[in-house]
Order: sequence, then structure tokens, then C-alpha cells
Amino acid sequence: MNRVDRLLAQILFLQSRRVVTAGEMAGHFGLSVRTIYRDLAALGEAGVPIVAEAGVGYALRRGYLLPPVNFTPGEADALAVGGLLVERFTDDSVATQMRSAVAKVRAVLSRGDQDRLLRLERALATTASPPHPAQASLDLIQRALAGRQVLQFRYQGAGRHEPEPRTAEPHGLIHYLERWHLIAWCRLRRAYRDFRTDRMSKVLATRENFIPRPDFDLATFMRETMPAPTLKARVTFAPLAADRVKREWWQGIVDEKPVEGGTVFTLAAVEWERLAGWLLSFGTAATVLEPADLRKRLVAAGTAAANHHKMNPGKAS
Repeated sequence: MNRVDRLLAQILFLQSRRVVTAGEMAGHFGLSVRTIYRDLAALGEAGVPIVAEAGVGYALRRGYLLPPVNFTPGEADALAVGGLLVERFTDDSVATQMRSAVAKVRAVLSRGDQDRLLRLERALATTASPPHPAQASLDLIQRALAGRQVLQFRYQGAGRHEPEPRTAEPHGLIHYLERWHLIAWCRLRRAYRDFRTDRMSKVLATRENFIPRPDFDLATFMRETMPAPTLKARVTFAPLAADRVKREWWQGIVDEKPVEGGTVFTLAAVEWERLAGWLLSFGTAATVLEPADLRKRLVAAGTAAANHHKMNPGKAS
């Protein structure tokens, strides 16, 4: 990024926030704090009204707006890819908003860039989303998060016959294991809880606002509540299976070493049951080297499955 583009990006960054420190700007742009100071001084000399508050940070003078800026082809391309991922990983409430945003971007592009973006969109694809039960509107939850509004909803907990009414203060939204999860302070349980959005129903954003709890940090919550994989196994996979291992167990690959006839992977897991079930799906393309306990679990699970199918052959309709 040349200096002119960098200074323009810094104006946009300041314009999108009420106040920001030099350290925050340095972290965002990958620059030193000294460079940020020089850039801010250059912007001030160029007539950009930057207000500095000692001990607080920097801000643009209220009322200052940068004239409309055209999107570069690369930025438009990035939005097209982002739109595709939004379609894949969110619901209709958010996807509709994204389609509207992309349409507005398309409208301000030149005719040539519009054609280019259309060609790119036709050349992009993702696998279909797995069918999920109807879930709470992600758009509504996002708005409640941004507006610090208390949510009321009914929640179908695992193993419960009927959903329970809940009132919660939303603090974060996380996507993992193919589901969106609302992290919120539950007033019923008086603790932070992880609510799967596909188990939430009759969601209402109330008019009550809440003050965020100062002890909460989303990254810390994820690190402390999601168990770290402490179990390790060494498994040899046949050559054609190695790519699948990297695709499906990528977060738990500790090491890989090519050997004659395949690849030895060191895999980390939270529990043996899940790893064993996954390894069984490889059939003879996976061989556990260690630990012995995991091999015993595979033998027991495989034997139980074989006996089940022997005793229950099924009937053709």
C-alpha cells in the first residue's frame, strides 16, 4: 500500500470510530506508533481536522465527512466472495442484507467493473449448507448485540421435552461446529451461557438496554470454556486419505510425516470417542500406531457395529 492509499485508509478508519488511540491504529495497519504519529501530523497539515485528546486518543472533528470514495476492483471482488460466504454460513435475515449491500456496490461501479464482478460471481461456488432446523434471526441477534438490548426467547435445551423461557444479555456470537452460538448472560442461571441459535425460538429484542459486564471478553470466554485437545494419537493414513485428514481434522493436526505407504499424523483430540468414531469411517485406510487404548476402542466399536448388522439384517420393503 503506497502512502497516499495508507493516509486515505487512516481517514476512513478515524471516520468509522468515535475515538481511537495511536496504538490501536498501529495494530490495525501493522505500523509502528511512530509512523502513525507522522501520518496523523501529515493529515493535519493537509487540512484534515483531527482532534487529539490527551490520554484518550484521536478523532475527526464532528461534522467532517470524506467525499464518497469509489471501490477498487479488488475491494468489489472481496465483497463478492464475502457475500458468498454469508450465504453459506448465515441465514436469510443476514443474507438478504448482504445481497442489498453488494447491489449498492455494483451500482456505483463502472460498466466494465460491473461485467467483471458478474463474471467472478458466476465462477464462485461453495458446497450446499447442511439442512438446519429453523433458527432465530441472526440479523435480530446482531442488532441486539450492537444496541445492547436484552433478549427474551424460548430455549430448547438438550434432553428437555419443552423449551424454557429465557431472558439474556447478549455479549457475543460465535460460529463453530456448523452452528451459530449466542454467548449471553442468562438472568435465569445468573451466569454466562452458550445458546445454540437453532434451539432458540420466539426471540424478542426488548426495549431494555443493559450495561456490558466489564469482566467479559469473548476471546477469553472461548479459550476458557472450549476444552483444549490434550489427548494425542499417532495414526498412519493411506496416501489417498491424507487430504481428507487435512480437510476434516485440520485443527487437531500436531505433526505429519511422510512414510513409505502413506503419512503418519499426530492428532490431538478432546476425547477418544469422537476421534475413534471418525477413524472408523476410514476403514482400512487408517492404522492407529499409538496409544493402545485407542486401538482397543476401535476394535470394540467395530466389533459392536459388525455384530449389530449381523443380528439386524433388516427387511426389504
